[in-house]
Amino acid sequence: LVEQAHDRFLATNGLNPMAFQSLKRMEEEVVAMSASLLHAPPEASGTMTSGGTESIILAVKTWRDRAAARRRIPARRPPEVVAPVTVHPAFAKACHLLGMRLRTVAVDRDGLVDPSRLLRAIGRRTVLVVASAPQYPHGAVDPIPEIAAGAARRGVPMHVDACFGGFLLPWLERLGVTMPTWDFRVPGVQSISADLHKYGYAAKGASVLLYRDASTLRHQFYVSTDWPGGIYASPGLAGTRPGGPIAAAWAALQGLGEAGYLDLTRQTWEAAEALRAGIADIAALRLLGQPHSSIVTWTAADDRLDIYAVADLLQARGWSVDRQQDPPAVHCSCTPANLPVIPRYLADLRECVDEALRRPDLAFRGDAAVYGMMARVPVRGLVRKGVLDLMEQMYGADPEAPSLSEAPALPAWGQRALDRVDRLRRRLRGAA
Repeated sequence: LVEQAHDRFLATNGLNPMAFQSLKRMEEEVVAMSASLLHAPPEASGTMTSGGTESIILAVKTWRDRAAARRRIPARRPPEVVAPVTVHPAFAKACHLLGMRLRTVAVDRDGLVDPSRLLRAIGRRTVLVVASAPQYPHGAVDPIPEIAAGAARRGVPMHVDACFGGFLLPWLERLGVTMPTWDFRVPGVQSISADLHKYGYAAKGASVLLYRDASTLRHQFYVSTDWPGGIYASPGLAGTRPGGPIAAAWAALQGLGEAGYLDLTRQTWEAAEALRAGIADIAALRLLGQPHSSIVTWTAADDRLDIYAVADLLQARGWSVDRQQDPPAVHCSCTPANLPVIPRYLADLRECVDEALRRPDLAFRGDAAVYGMMARVPVRGLVRKGVLDLMEQMYGADPEAPSLSEAPALPAWGQRALDRVDRLRRRLRGAA
């Protein structure tokens, strides 16, 4: 159904709602259904975007421009966004593109930020406070009611990034899963982003950006009135807006309905809970975060175990592995497709953990060496240079450019940096 809807609107363009009126009606209905799911008030409004990153950039741009219109930004100083360190990198990207500053606050071992610490970071230049539902690294839902109340007392709007959980957490709540309140039911929440192409099961890329007050939406738009080609108005970052993803998102919402989403969410939750239970039974592993979503993240509970070596062994058995850092961890985003294979995954995981404990040399081989080195290098500019070099190779003219898994285990620059870290560690041990 989604594929047919996408293909039928393949040649349409959402830039001009007067030219493709049926497409505009679909977008309006997607926004209305999303707003209802997230308990938005009747006066709420919003648009669809090409994905979470565009939704986030537009949210930051909107609140910056609204603050500028109200003359709340001190002259000659960049406006600021305050957020936990676990917010999506798209917020840093937005601030980079918009000439702003992102101020981040550290989180605890379970990925939760202290609301009082976050609120203390608010200053005269703060135009937006951000929290996640959930944040991606640990799957934790930030303490949104406390943050929103404090931000409102300071006159600063709050945005909730629910790109991952916007079409998952509401259904989990309806299934009886204990869930903190995070959406428009929280008075201080002024805008929410949620991706339809994740747990909305729509085609890539489709997201919604919603505002509590319809008057805020005008600050999202870009209008040019002096171009010789005529008046140009755009609701988002892109000019041409492909109609296929809009129609496909509408079809997914209409086709699945409440019963379909509840069933898919139930399977997703069963997969995540089974995975969490199995990992908890492995003594050498420790779960991170809180069980509020489909995200399952685990790290080593045994100092002898190298998580990246376990990841390499899992990958060698055919599993797709998402590696994280700070702390080193493995991250899984469960879907209904995972449910039948959870027992086999856990059996392989136990065997891989045992093998990694027996063979500590695996930490210095393959991807484990690369990821371990990159996580330990204290000068992050060196890591950034290495990633930029790799990206240049991947997107350059050379068709034989190696992928990350095929790259040399330790580039020369990385080995030099790692040697410096080891020398420093030896000196510190000697001093102690």
